[in-house]
Amino acid sequence: MARSMGLTLEHCESPPVKGESKTCATSLESMLHFVRSMFGARTRFRALTTHFHGQRRVDPPVLLQNYTILEVVREEPLAREMIACHGMPYPYAVYYCHHLNGGSKVFSVEVVGENGERVGATVGCHMDTSGWNSDHVAFHMLGVERGLGPVCHFFEVNSVVWVPVSDVNAY
Repeated sequence: MARSMGLTLEHCESPPVKGESKTCATSLESMLHFVRSMFGARTRFRALTTHFHGQRRVDPPVLLQNYTILEVVREEPLAREMIACHGMPYPYAVYYCHHLNGGSKVFSVEVVGENGERVGATVGCHMDTSGWNSDHVAFHMLGVERGLGPVCHFFEVNSVVWVPVSDVNAY
């Protein structure tokens, strides 16, 4: 646990990458303050999360398995300016929240695991990776180069993605 805590502190105290605004929020109030400061006080927004449907059927849960996308439920139309908040390992709640310039796309999708477990997942696609470190793990995993295409990923269950909206389902 001490090593994880050290990595969390290192992550939170490191300077932002080019085009990034970030904070480590330790309460819902501080998270919302950051979201409002990025979107603007008058912007309405919605929180998206990845969630399991029904009860977890596996004990212990299968952490690593292949998933199949069943359906793209929705593309968030205004999500170019998304803010992602990732739960970090620490004795109390710490969320690493960040906003990257360069445009994003956010999707809500339904997936099913090899064990039959259904998940409502949130997917983020970073459309402009030209400002990223060329050694970023995503480029190695996907076999692509910086700036030559989008990088998409699923958000974990303990992450919150904030997107601006124009409808009544907003905060």
